Amino acid sequence: MADDELEDFARTTFSHGGTTRDVYRLGDGPAVVVIAEMPGITPKVADFARRVAAIGCTAVMPHLFGDPGRDPNPAAHGRAGMASTFVRAAVPACVSREFAVLATGRTSPVVDWLRGLARAEHDRCGGPGVGAIGMCFTGGYALAMATDDRLLAPVLSQPSLPLPVGRSRAHNIDISPEDLAVVRGRCAAGELEVLGLRFTGDRGVPRARFDFLREQLGDAFVAVELDDDDANPDSAFPPHSVLTEHLVDEPGQPTRAALDQVLDLFRRRLLDPAA
Repeated sequence: MADDELEDFARTTFSHGGTTRDVYRLGDGPAVVVIAEMPGITPKVADFARRVAAIGCTAVMPHLFGDPGRDPNPAAHGRAGMASTFVRAAVPACVSREFAVLATGRTSPVVDWLRGLARAEHDRCGGPGVGAIGMCFTGGYALAMATDDRLLAPVLSQPSLPLPVGRSRAHNIDISPEDLAVVRGRCAAGELEVLGLRFTGDRGVPRARFDFLREQLGDAFVAVELDDDDANPDSAFPPHSVLTEHLVDEPGQPTRAALDQVLDLFRRRLLDPAA
């Protein structure tokens, strides 16, 4: 793929808590906050947002890190360009106080800004509530956002924080005990269905992390765990990004079925909640 100019998205800004960021928006209907994976809003992340808009929702992509629209694949900018793309996105994020990379028992401070964005988008777009999906570096953010009862459809795609260095970090996710208690209560009350996706061989998203989510959220947590062989073999990266870099967008493919399951959750919870 080539770089994506994102010309079909409306670019605006949103301010909350003293921080202003760019936001890319597409579509009409209830909002779904699409929080990009590392290294940022890639062409395939933008394509996922377009799929969200196509079902009748408003896709809302906040720019948290990286160069929006830049293709990270070596076919686009060479291997040196690929490395530069990831370094420019990852290094500032990893040293920023807004992102809890290694800490356990902590919600990343940037989640407060994301909750503010979700509230503003619900006020603007209407509907029964808001959906959110986090990917990779941001995978757990959608779970932490669900302390707000406006958030009805959280999706955790390959949630990679805290970095699983050691058993305690692997059997955990980046959310504080207080926030987790609120989410657990909402799950117990039948208010939430939390969808998680991972490839079984992905060391960045170990089985222990999904075991933790099952223990904490019970039947409200729906795990989609795919074999590594299900990943797009043409990707330059090891199996990781279920809905973007490793998606095989063909009927009958397991990753396509996972994408359809995510979109179906947004339909059921945001577009036809009475069903």
